[in-house]
Order: sequence, then structure tokens, then C-alpha cells
Amino acid sequence: MDVQVTEGDKLIKDLAKSDFSVTDEGRPQSIVSFAHGDEPVTLILLLDVSGSMQKYIDQISKEAREALDHLRPGDRVALMVFAKNTAVTQDFSDNLAETARNISGAVSDWDVGSSTQINSAVVDAAHYMEQHAGPGGRRAILILTDNLSTSYRLTDGQVIRELNKADTVMNAIITGRAIRPLPLEPGKPANPDFTPANVYELTEKTGGEWVRAENAGDSFKDMIERIRSRYMLAYHEPDAMPGTFRHITVTLEDAARKRYPGAELHSRSGYYAE
Repeated sequence: MDVQVTEGDKLIKDLAKSDFSVTDEGRPQSIVSFAHGDEPVTLILLLDVSGSMQKYIDQISKEAREALDHLRPGDRVALMVFAKNTAVTQDFSDNLAETARNISGAVSDWDVGSSTQINSAVVDAAHYMEQHAGPGGRRAILILTDNLSTSYRLTDGQVIRELNKADTVMNAIITGRAIRPLPLEPGKPANPDFTPANVYELTEKTGGEWVRAENAGDSFKDMIERIRSRYMLAYHEPDAMPGTFRHITVTLEDAARKRYPGAELHSRSGYYAE
């Protein structure tokens, strides 16, 4: 379990294994492994390179070296760009200086169409993670986008399922107008073939974080640090039929809750049994 604990915008960094409680399908589990910022991170930077995003790509490329300094030896980063289609511009690499240099060329060097398909890009990133990340460590995607997209026959629920199957937490820097779709009015039918982009939903349902940002460079540094400083809890997977979805709940024990009464826990809601 990859868990972030916040109180307002502040990270809570001094919790111990005994401060957490985990249930799997409502049954308490014994935490057998605990880490805070020590596990290696496998990260995909997923960059929206549609026309409206150029200045934001420029902002994060200027801050990339300092931002990636929050990562540690053993962490690996891949770069993917998307608009209508996706392209892997850098495979997973632990050469963070090279990664920082490659971000600046992400827009000019790749033709991925002119329209924007966020949901399909996130699914492509989840599949790439599943196929190439390797065992162990923590997996995360950080998307930079303005959330302006409509998906054809690919719902948020389907995307979240693929992220959960890949054991991947979604995080987002949302720029520009940063519109969050409103819930449907009661009685108003939805069009099942067209889904407005909602990276807010994707991050929240997988236990990640999002931030609205006018200056993407500053937010990039902060988000890399936050991804690196999450807690990792592990317990033995109970017997279950392969492919079934198992619901997880992570809470703070009473003593920790008294110390941090406003604490919020960000973690995914479950996993698919193997």
C-alpha cells in the first residue's frame, strides 16, 4: 500500500508503522513491512504536448534538474508524451540528469497528433508500467495536462481499473483553465460513448494527489518531492479468487489521530487478486 498523509497542504512525515491500521475486505491485517521514502520509485512523467501546453512544458523543463534532485539513487524515470496518440520518448532510466535534459525536447521531437486523448494516454502509461517497471518498489505516474479532453468509449472506471492492475498511483499537475467536470444533473442521461476528462477522479481513486498550477515548474518540484516521501505499508495477501477486486481501508490509530486530528490519508481503494 502506497499511502500519503497530509494535514491541509502539509505533509505528515513522522508517522511510524504502529500509527497505521489496514483492513482487507473489512478484516484487520498485520503490517509486515513499513517504509517511508526508502523504497525505490519507478515514475512515468506523462506530458500533454497539445498546442495549449507549450509554455507549461517549458516551465517544468527549466526546473527539471532541481525537481529530480528529490529522487534518489535507484529511482527510475520514463518520459511519455501524448496528444491524440502516445509516444515513449525515454525508457526507464536512472540517469536523472539525462531525463531532465530530455524533457525540453519532448514537444518538438515527437508528432502525436493535434487533438487530446487523456484517458487513452493514461491507460497506455499503465500498460507500459506493468510491462517494464519490474518487481519491487513503488510505481507512480505524474501527468501534466490542462484536463481539456473527451474520451471515446473509455470511462474513468476503466482507466482506474488499469492503474490498479498495474499497482500504480496517479498524480497530476493541472494547468490552464483546469476545469473539473460537474456531476450530471439528476435525471439527465449520460452519453456512455463520450467521457469528459477528469484527472481529478483518476488521482483520488488511486490514492494520488493533484494540484492546480499556473506555474507548472514550481508545482513540478513539489510533486516530485511528495511522490518520493510517501509511506509504504505491506501485508500478506489473503487467499482470494484470482482477478477479484479486494477492497482496502487504511486509517490512523487513535494516538496518531489525536496528534493530527485534521489528517487525510490518500491511498488506493483496493487491488486485483493474483
